[in-house]
Amino acid sequence: MKTKLTLLLLLTVTICRAQLPAADALKTSKGPLNIQPLNHATMALTWNGRTIYADPYGGAKTFQGIAAPDLILITDIHGDHFDAATLGELDLGKAIIVAPPAVIEKMSDKMKEKAVPVANGQTISKLDISITAIPMYNLPESAESRHPKGRGNGYVLKFGDKSVYISGDTSGIPEMRALKNIDAAFVCMNLPYTMDIKEASSAVLDFKPKIVYPYHYRGQNGLSDTEAFKKIVNEGDKAIDVRLRDWYSIK
Repeated sequence: MKTKLTLLLLLTVTICRAQLPAADALKTSKGPLNIQPLNHATMALTWNGRTIYADPYGGAKTFQGIAAPDLILITDIHGDHFDAATLGELDLGKAIIVAPPAVIEKMSDKMKEKAVPVANGQTISKLDISITAIPMYNLPESAESRHPKGRGNGYVLKFGDKSVYISGDTSGIPEMRALKNIDAAFVCMNLPYTMDIKEASSAVLDFKPKIVYPYHYRGQNGLSDTEAFKKIVNEGDKAIDVRLRDWYSIK
């Protein structure tokens, strides 16, 4: 009986791990950056012996088989970005949490001890990674906006000689369109909260990342058409590598 239970447990773990989408690797001057899409806006990056979680969401099961985080990036206050329950399930023993001040205000006192506030326009360095907070907000700007300017952060991360942009929840704002020398970008596209695929592709064609990943593409009416996004981008610039990955397979 004990043997059967052990085999069942191993099979369950294997199935859960098999659900992880395939990881990508980006060469940098200080070793490969491994990119693991996970769930909606959630990803894990591993580089130079460090593990970075972005917007951890969906419970600790989402990160099964992935090392505990050295660094956590949080973009905004909403539950699919700042998921206090998931953070409470994770091993945060060595983690540094980088987040906007509005997010840190919502943290428990214990979690605040691990948090570093970063506001729009600020740059800090943690674990040999340069982190610049980029505005993320809805257009047109209004007091009733779901994502007002100044509250949340997108991020540009520097891994050796490579730059990675994580958009957070945003429209195709001037600050995004003005970005330069981005090697890989994660760009949101879900209505009614962020952009549609036309606005997202227009922004991408302006700042021209070498690689772009559509992510955060589940909205009120289902999943955005990422294939159509890829087609629009490549009709405008064939040199941009549009990588379609499954961000919704982990249950």
